[in-house]
Parts: sequence; C-alpha cells; structure tokens
Amino acid sequence: MKQTPMIKLLIRWSITLGVAGATFFSWSAIENLMAIALPEAEILKKLDPVPVFTIADEKGAPLVASGKDKAKVAGVFISQGDANEFVNQLKTENPELAEKVRVVPVSLGEVYKLAGSAEGENNALNFAYVPEKEAVASAKTIGEANKQPYKGGVPLFVAKGGEGKGYLTFERNSQQVIPFFFDKAQLEEMIARFKQQQPEVANNVNIEVHPLEGVIETLQTGSDEILEKIVLVPSTESIQFLQTVTPTEGAAPAPTPTPAPAPAPAPAE
Repeated sequence: MKQTPMIKLLIRWSITLGVAGATFFSWSAIENLMAIALPEAEILKKLDPVPVFTIADEKGAPLVASGKDKAKVAGVFISQGDANEFVNQLKTENPELAEKVRVVPVSLGEVYKLAGSAEGENNALNFAYVPEKEAVASAKTIGEANKQPYKGGVPLFVAKGGEGKGYLTFERNSQQVIPFFFDKAQLEEMIARFKQQQPEVANNVNIEVHPLEGVIETLQTGSDEILEKIVLVPSTESIQFLQTVTPTEGAAPAPTPTPAPAPAPAPAE
C-alpha cells in the first residue's frame, strides 16, 4: 500500500489504548466539579487517534454535496466499510465521478480543526458524520431499554454503575480514564472482564449512549473535571485498518487481566 502523509500519521498513532491489557477497573464518581473547558490541544489529543474516512478526488479535495440552503457538505464516515460501499454505489449511479474519487483516511482531530477554522465563513464547508450502521442499531436498542430514544448522531457507548452510578474506568499510565467506545462489542468485552474481577459490584452495570457530536461539544464547553479522563476508543474495524498499515512484527500479546482490589465507589452528585 502506498503510504500517503495521512497514512504515515496513522502509523504513528498508538492503536492499543490500554483496554486489552487493563488490569484494574473502578468507578469514577462525578464530583468535585470545576469550571474547565478543555483547551483545543487537549481536545485534539482525544480526537487525533481516531481514524475516520472521507471521499476525496485525486488532489485530496473532499466530495461535496449540497445540503440545506445550498450549504456545502462533505461526508465523514466512521466506518471504512460504509465509505467503500458508498463508492461502490457511486460506480453504478455515476461511474464517471466514481473513477475520480477514493476513500481517504483522516484523523477525527483533523476534521475537527477544519470545521473550526471554517466556522462563520461564508459558503464554508460543513462536515456530516455518517455513523456505522450496526452501532446505530445498537444505540436504538439501548435507547429504548433506557427510555432515552436514540436521536441521531454517531453513537458512543459508555458504562456506568455501582452505588454512585459512576463511570467504569480503567487504569492507563497510572491514571484512571473513562473509555467511550465506537464499538459496543468492545465495551461489552471490557464489562465481562470487569465482572470477573469485581463480581460483587458488577451486576449493576448499565450501558449508555452519547452522540459523538455532543461529546465534542461538551469537551469544548463543559465544566466537569471528569472530561479530562475521557478517551475515545476506535472501533475494531478501525483498529484492524490501522494494523494493515502498521508493522506488527514483535508485537506482544495482550496480558491476561489479574484481579486487583478496587476502592468503594463514591456517591455521585
């Protein structure tokens, strides 16, 4: 595979966020609120490791459609498979155009920066996120069960529970972080491992759905110190994509989790 500058950037990303090797789980209560909106550099650290996919021409210019009020809209696919499917459909509907475009990986952070730089400009390019189909189906099911209907957007899955209904966290680099998953199955795997380690508190686990767009807005404007702990975990498909462009020789297998004592969950405010 020919390595474009963006592919080289993807290769430098860490595709193992620590979930596979996590050995210590706990609950993070929402308390000690502080008036902090994360600076852009911190937001980009959370968004940059997530690959998304656009449709672009030979020069890298995104394929643009006309939206409401003739606004210019470029699609940003969470799933590479969905992006490829779009191009395949284009080959049938507009083969001449299809020959000029291809699926291009780009970081979610780069899309965020482009959207921010164009904000307020006349005839600015807008970005429309296209969620993965299976994730949407899961979000609808969870929303119905929680009596909080899915209202659109890119679903992110997060676990809460314990007496204080805190967020399920794991330890990474000696810090507790809160993983928000694009792939529900990855979260379920993490919950299953947590239940093995702490069965006495694991029966009260609940999966919630939050739209990516809302999470990004909260990172920009929120006032909870808990925002610093949020990490976005790319989907299994995205991780597999990164592995196809990343050398894997010498990669060590993920360690087997070992139970560790956890502090009693603090009540949420």
